[in-house]
Amino acid sequence: MLKRLFQRDAAIGELRGPVRLRTLTTLRWLAVAGQTAAIVTVHFFFGFRTPLGWCLAVIAASAWLNLFVTMRFSPQRFLSDREAAAYIGFDILQLCALLFLTGGLHNPFVALILAPVTIAASVLPLRLTILIGSLAFAGVSVLAVANLPLPWRPGETLEMPRMYIAGVWVALGFSVAFFAAYARRIAAEAAEMKTALAATQMVLAREERLNALGGLAAAAAHELGTPLATIQVTASEMADELKGKGLLEDDAKLLVAQAKRCREILSRLSSRGEEGDAVLDRITLDALAQEAAGPFLDRPRGPAVIFEMLGEGAPPALRRKPEIIYGLRNIIENAAAFARSKVLVTSQWTKDQIVISVHDDGPGFSAEVLARLGEPYVSQRRQSREPGKTGMGLGFFIAKTLLERSGAKILFDNVAWNDPAAAPGAWVQVSWRAGDLMS
Repeated sequence: MLKRLFQRDAAIGELRGPVRLRTLTTLRWLAVAGQTAAIVTVHFFFGFRTPLGWCLAVIAASAWLNLFVTMRFSPQRFLSDREAAAYIGFDILQLCALLFLTGGLHNPFVALILAPVTIAASVLPLRLTILIGSLAFAGVSVLAVANLPLPWRPGETLEMPRMYIAGVWVALGFSVAFFAAYARRIAAEAAEMKTALAATQMVLAREERLNALGGLAAAAAHELGTPLATIQVTASEMADELKGKGLLEDDAKLLVAQAKRCREILSRLSSRGEEGDAVLDRITLDALAQEAAGPFLDRPRGPAVIFEMLGEGAPPALRRKPEIIYGLRNIIENAAAFARSKVLVTSQWTKDQIVISVHDDGPGFSAEVLARLGEPYVSQRRQSREPGKTGMGLGFFIAKTLLERSGAKILFDNVAWNDPAAAPGAWVQVSWRAGDLMS
């Protein structure tokens, strides 16, 4: 379990990226300003006698280190994980030293020990986060038993019951663990989501470029038509002038014939481009399902892909969107990878709704995957029939994102077949309002 946790953390670390020196130095300057303001206010305005010299020396050490690294390194420098951990570890030690001088766990500002732990959990790998958390917990434990008195009125001492101090120690220990885990989880999900959305945009851009090739071919044919017509006319005139000149006449006639052939090819390309624009703009529901499943039809070792049409009248003509084709194709690909013998693609339509569902007779989704399906980097679906296929990871997230962008709602579950002996297979349903696809 722990090994899997560290492996997942290593994968997330590649997405998280390093932290800039400027980020940590800015946070430290804020800490220096806040600590100085608190000490000066308590000592001079509230009249609580503090070991002012020692406190200012501890704060100055933090400020001096900030000045040193600012002059020594570029603020834009990316820190390694070890450097960032050392930087944050110093902040914990500095804060513990200041708290030691001002009452330890009696000091309400002891809660600030959670700040560097939270930062570490957001930017460091798991091993170093555990190290930073352990350092913070060790510091809190020392402060629970060893500290100078809390600054108070002259001649008076504020001493809290030991049971209260023990309660503060326990609360801080749990808080260190909780805030570290919470910050780490949020940072990991943000990194995964950012990378997955970038991949989604790349896929969509590629699909749009592919669908634009037909229009580019038509435009190229149109632009090349005029100079080619000039070449053909010139070649015809040359052939007329070279009549009876043997090989030269044959060459001129060949040039005319080839120019004519080029014009015919360009004409066909132009007409295909115009027809392609119409095809790209509108597509019937049955053709949409067929095109999405195209790469998986008639594969000798793959499952049978069966199409079912349910609706009144002819299948409706829809507005063709590349993200829909790609999203459905990814869902069918996963179904074909895990199916034992068949994949059923059902298209249903009414005047208000259009639904496409994909049902395979494979082992279905595990309970763990069902709970998180649609998040980036979810895999571990039950055993695939294709070697090396772990299933339903980033690809399904991209498909889901693209389909939802088109206005779709997606449901997934394990659904039984009509055959009672068959195990429930994975089922994914994609539905749209009819107006979203037909307008």
